[in-house]
Amino acid sequence: MAFELPKLPYAYDALEPHIDARTMEIHHTKHHNGYTTKLNGAIAGTDMEGKGIHDILTGLDMSNGAVRNNGGGFYNHGLFWEIMSPNGGGTPSGELADAITSTFGSFDTFKEQFSAAAGTRFGSGWAWLCVHKGGKLEICSTPNQDNPLMPGIGCEGHPILGLDVWEHAYYLNYQNRRPDYVNAFFNVIDWDKVAGNFSAAK
Repeated sequence: MAFELPKLPYAYDALEPHIDARTMEIHHTKHHNGYTTKLNGAIAGTDMEGKGIHDILTGLDMSNGAVRNNGGGFYNHGLFWEIMSPNGGGTPSGELADAITSTFGSFDTFKEQFSAAAGTRFGSGWAWLCVHKGGKLEICSTPNQDNPLMPGIGCEGHPILGLDVWEHAYYLNYQNRRPDYVNAFFNVIDWDKVAGNFSAAK
């Protein structure tokens, strides 16, 4: 069964003014669609065909550049769309809020550290909030389309929140002002969805 481009759970213009409709449309229909198509091509006829994306990434031979780049791009974008919402923003509550306070001291400190991970990632990549077994949280960033599910990446936890800091994710609206884009992202985070990811992963 080939991987398919997931539908967005909202309209392309639903996240405006924080993320503009044109960027969302290009990002989804061109970039994510491209990763999906190339991933299917890269796994065709191999023992990865028929496996889920999680199993492919956790068992990946990191020298396989085609699956590393396109499998990462497929998974990363799927998570990215899911954890945003037009009704997003605010702060988390419940167990996730407690875990953030326990790990980072406060939500504001978490936001500072996550924004720093996104802002200082050189070139293209992602910033992540990951959960380890037992519920401990960790912030990290990865280059290109790598993610913490892949062997030896460094974060080693399960990603529950991810921010795309490739220029194609923000350049039409923010040009080179990546910190403004990172700050705007906090206005569209769906903390209920992230909390669900946290509960499922820990």
